[in-house]
Amino acid sequence: MILYPAIDLKDGQCVRLLHGDMDRVTVFNNSPADQAARFKAAGFRHLHVVDLNGAIEGATANRPAVEAILAAVGGMPVQLGGGIRTLENIETWLDAGIARVILGTIALRDPQLVKQAAKEFDGRIVVGIDARDGMVATEGWVETSTVSAIDLARKFEDAGVAAIVFTDIARDGALTGLNIEATLALAGAVDIPVIASGGLASVQDIRDLKSTRERRPASGAILGRALYLGKIDPAEALAIADA
Repeated sequence: MILYPAIDLKDGQCVRLLHGDMDRVTVFNNSPADQAARFKAAGFRHLHVVDLNGAIEGATANRPAVEAILAAVGGMPVQLGGGIRTLENIETWLDAGIARVILGTIALRDPQLVKQAAKEFDGRIVVGIDARDGMVATEGWVETSTVSAIDLARKFEDAGVAAIVFTDIARDGALTGLNIEATLALAGAVDIPVIASGGLASVQDIRDLKSTRERRPASGAILGRALYLGKIDPAEALAIADA
């Protein structure tokens, strides 16, 4: 299982939101590049970055911060989401050194574009599915659709999508634990690897994701507020994930 420490960018700073609310923000580091370097030094091998302003505005808004992160981690695979909605945007970021691009709002609006991107950029396209009560939310979680997370995920079966990042908005940033049941239900509904996100509170969440008996486990998990607050020891978390 791969662990992805998260760097959420708002106005050039490294922040965490509560339930995706841009007005309920905690700044954890004024230098996203410094934070990225700290995560690499702690032993993490991948990084998850989200341009929060971009997700709402529909276009990249924190490019200097992302570029600084890439320079700081030198070759560490970074996946990026937030406001990336055209093939040109995707190609620009991949050329800049981003390992994988996460497509969220556009996955609901224009699934054909996602399929085309997955074909053109093999293994480098991830679908971000953010759900509120099981229904897909878009535009930086401001709007909720009438499409279920599982129904949207199924649209990308056999499309070559590298992974799905599934976030339960009600738990995001709240330290209440992952929605294990919903995450594993999604993982079992599609053949695409699923990365768990939203509310991871302790290493027990990582254990629960791996202890699935007959069900297909999640392929990864995103660590946010609990990691920043020191509630998760990186070495312990990585040991559990690698076991």
